[in-house]
Amino acid sequence: MTALGAFMASLDLSIVNVAFPALERAFSHDSRASLAWVVTGYSIVFGSLLVVAGRSADRIGSRKVFFAGLGIFCLGSALCGMAPSVGLLIAGRIVQGVGAAAVLPASLGLLLGAFPTERRSQVVAMWGGIGALAVATGPSFGAALITWLGWRSAFYVNLPIGLVAWLVGRRVLARIEGSPSRSTPDYFGVVLLSVSLAALVLAISQGRSWGWSSSKVVAGFACSIVLGSLFLHRSSRHPEPVLDLRLFRARSFSAANAATFLYAMGFFAMLLGNILFLTSVWHYSILLAGLAVTPGPLVVALVSSSAGRWAARWGFRPVLLVGFGFFALALTWFAIRIGVGPDYLGAWLPGTLVVGLGIGLTFPVLGAAAVSSLRPERFAVGSAVNQTSRQVGGAIGVAVLVVVLGTPTSAHSALESFHHLWWYVAATAIAAAVASSTIRRDVAVKVGSRDLGLDVAEARAMEAVLDGELVLADADVPQESLAGSEDD
Repeated sequence: MTALGAFMASLDLSIVNVAFPALERAFSHDSRASLAWVVTGYSIVFGSLLVVAGRSADRIGSRKVFFAGLGIFCLGSALCGMAPSVGLLIAGRIVQGVGAAAVLPASLGLLLGAFPTERRSQVVAMWGGIGALAVATGPSFGAALITWLGWRSAFYVNLPIGLVAWLVGRRVLARIEGSPSRSTPDYFGVVLLSVSLAALVLAISQGRSWGWSSSKVVAGFACSIVLGSLFLHRSSRHPEPVLDLRLFRARSFSAANAATFLYAMGFFAMLLGNILFLTSVWHYSILLAGLAVTPGPLVVALVSSSAGRWAARWGFRPVLLVGFGFFALALTWFAIRIGVGPDYLGAWLPGTLVVGLGIGLTFPVLGAAAVSSLRPERFAVGSAVNQTSRQVGGAIGVAVLVVVLGTPTSAHSALESFHHLWWYVAATAIAAAVASSTIRRDVAVKVGSRDLGLDVAEARAMEAVLDGELVLADADVPQESLAGSEDD
């Protein structure tokens, strides 16, 4: 049941990207910049709340947080499905983001607490595999659903999944008591981070239409800088911050998160941009566009587990550099070979397959590299910070997409805009490669006889679990446990 909650949250992201062209038709009087908040609003809230939600689950109990998150996510889904306007649709997506941030860390906490030590490796692998299945099947399943039942079904589909998880979960999920700490997670820090990111995204996405030197855009950037500075100052002093700045003392952690942030700025823009290209320039139907992009996620699913083993053997840096190279090569292929006339087999499919290869070699390994230099008791919060970096980068990337694509008036001008987008995405991959090149060469995870077919992050976490060292949130970790790391 915990994996079902994770499946629902992961599936929603894929489906919403596929539904975007249908949203543009349904809300034809609203700009693409406004509709982009359907994606970015979710990412901002999800990324801002993830660490705090995990710590809240540790304090008050994973079961309570899981069911609360499940209910909030389903409420948000219902609001999205019923939304008569873009504003209410965005509001529903923000509610979904709150629910997803609660469900994911709490579901893993319930999973680890419900099974004996010797079985945890198997169930965590299954939990991760179900999430990967949602990502791989999301484009085709979502496209079919939207084609048959309309864009509202992309949100209503979460309701029966959530209902099953709720009813069965109430019966089978164990009650695990929380461990209240003397301090409270920094909820005000969440507000500062969310508003700062929202102001930045607003300024970027509206810069082209409002004017980059207009008072509103300048005010947006200024608000983002001021609130972001306050957030960093608060994080440096709060006992349970949203972003634990002490983690960044580890060079590999800092490098991996910088690479994740930069990569996500291109990756999320590409996910949405490719669907928009297929439906607006090649005039594919939503169903055909969903099927057209499906080979990429399938390659990711096939490659990612092997990437973990390769990183364990040779180190993170070479695997990441090869993966970023493939990704940049694929986007360069798109920018050079894709034209106005559809050519799926000769141009699109080869690029999509190489994109999948690049993603499979990078995102799982980035997550592992981020925690590789941390002590075992910091794995959980380190992974959450890395996920936050991904979501924040993605929100900014979608805002950049709006600026790059603009409002073209012909197929050829639209094609030129998409070429610019693909060059931009390739550039973010190169920047991420530069950042990842500073990861220590000798940092790699050795699982030895415990190689269970997991990716590196899962294998490392499982070693800690088997040794009784992994905690889901670290509110009560002594300060002295932060002092050392192999990168200090």
